[in-house]
Amino acid sequence: MPVTIRPAKDPDAPALGRMGAALARQHHGFDSQRFMVPDDVESGYRWWLGKEARRPQEAVVLVAELDGEVVGYCYGRLEGVDWNMLLDKHGALHDIWVDAKARGTGTGRLLAEAMVQRLTEMGAPRVVLSTAAKNEAARRLFERLGWRPTMVEMTRETPPGA
Repeated sequence: MPVTIRPAKDPDAPALGRMGAALARQHHGFDSQRFMVPDDVESGYRWWLGKEARRPQEAVVLVAELDGEVVGYCYGRLEGVDWNMLLDKHGALHDIWVDAKARGTGTGRLLAEAMVQRLTEMGAPRVVLSTAAKNEAARRLFERLGWRPTMVEMTRETPPGA
């Protein structure tokens, strides 16, 4: 069966929590000083993404289904002017995750393209995202889909006791 992309629904909450937690753990593995993993991260993501899915004027939560099973998700928001980031009104793609068993099927591309389409329909003139510096597969995917590098985040730990 082909991959189906659709808006997240309440029954998707457990899968969203599981995948959001996996994304958080992956980032923490890339750089444990920069990326936090909150206590009970799975229930936190289940709550957060469920809440955001019920705010369709501001947020978009999409899921990817393969053979009737949720195997990926994408989360984005319509954002206003951000003086700190020097961004005009824009869409932000915050999260994208595809389970290992569905990687290589085009699921990530389908999720990203569906997110861009939905944010464009909501009025976003551009879609901005950040990806972990060590996540080379994601960076390659995003570049293939037309994103260009525009910023580099850098982190420095402060001295102990400062």
